[in-house]
Amino acid sequence: MKGRLIELMAAAGLQYGDRTHTYNSRLAQELAVWADGLGATNLLHDALFHAYFVDGRNLADPDVLVAAATSSGLDAREARAVLKERLFAEMIDADWDAARQAGVTGVPTFVAAGFGVVGAQPYEVLESLMMRVGVRRRVTGVG
Repeated sequence: MKGRLIELMAAAGLQYGDRTHTYNSRLAQELAVWADGLGATNLLHDALFHAYFVDGRNLADPDVLVAAATSSGLDAREARAVLKERLFAEMIDADWDAARQAGVTGVPTFVAAGFGVVGAQPYEVLESLMMRVGVRRRVTGVG
């Protein structure tokens, strides 16, 4: 599995470190909801991605999460309060419940019109999913 992930990351031009552990990302998800409300979703996502996949940092560690938030331009005290007080726990609980009810068994999962695929997938698989649910191919041209 790790070999496949390394191949996919390289094919996408993404960095990937020698990550030896998998960590619970629950707190990172809660922090992301907070960042989303501040318009910093992409910045925090990139910082969390780098911390986890490149540096092998523990996303269950509040200090790691606060560092990612501050590197994204977010306030460290506010980030720490979000984590300590679990301000978005109920929101994530609801998301997890909805995912379970939809039959999600892994991440990423791509769902469209009741059909889905689980796991990192090549473009062709996602394209097939979209065609299956009736999305028309978009033709783009230069000029």
